[in-house]
Amino acid sequence: MLKVVIAGCSGRMGHALLEGVFADPELELHAALDRKDSPQVGRDAGEQFGKQAGVLISHDVDQALQGADVLVDFTRPEPSLEYLAACQKAGVNMVIGTTGFTAAQKQQIEQASKQIAVVFAPNMSVGVTLLISLVQAAAKVLNEGYDIEVIEAHHRHKVDAPSGTALRLGEAAASALGRNLEECAIYGREGVTGERDPSTIGFATVRGGDVVGDHTVLFAGIGERVELTHKASSRATFALGALRAAKFMAAKKSGLFDMQDVLSLR
Repeated sequence: MLKVVIAGCSGRMGHALLEGVFADPELELHAALDRKDSPQVGRDAGEQFGKQAGVLISHDVDQALQGADVLVDFTRPEPSLEYLAACQKAGVNMVIGTTGFTAAQKQQIEQASKQIAVVFAPNMSVGVTLLISLVQAAAKVLNEGYDIEVIEAHHRHKVDAPSGTALRLGEAAASALGRNLEECAIYGREGVTGERDPSTIGFATVRGGDVVGDHTVLFAGIGERVELTHKASSRATFALGALRAAKFMAAKKSGLFDMQDVLSLR
């Protein structure tokens, strides 16, 4: 069985990941990690599910990685990079679902992938991964005659905007058209903005309630528009995708991958 370490185990995604590991006969919960000041440290990781998993929640990442095969991380950029450094040192592969990284931080992930295998994706959902491919295909066919807008909605607790998934969708459209997203992205509009530049890709962000994650890519032409939409109703979809990514890396020694690699979409 694949020995899995779950980071951020007391968070929303951590809960979904633990549930996914417990339900999968091919996976074994090797360790569960949380921040040092978490009240969950020292408790059994299965307690929140009404069971005893035999694994106590810890904050000691080096100890947790001993004998592990893969660490799955959905936390925040700073702790995620700390976990990455520990995985690199221990020779343990890593699945990174954390979003909000800077360009420099992404370079650190790329460097680490020369020594260990890393699946790095802003969204682990199978449906969103397919959506990325559909956006690329649509952008190539519709080409320059359609204005592209990315609209995303998430729960009130999400700290980064636009979402990593929205940016990835924008990158997919931009690359298909031979554009650089950093140069053509427009993040929100206010006041007298003037006529829309057809070479830009716009982003609109909504935050509220308990929305798990909605993403729409709008291709607006003259006389018609095409909308490609994905709506997540449960975090289980992200957890199942992340655990699928963990299995994908079982035989990998190094390299940087995303969910399109995991699903053999390229």
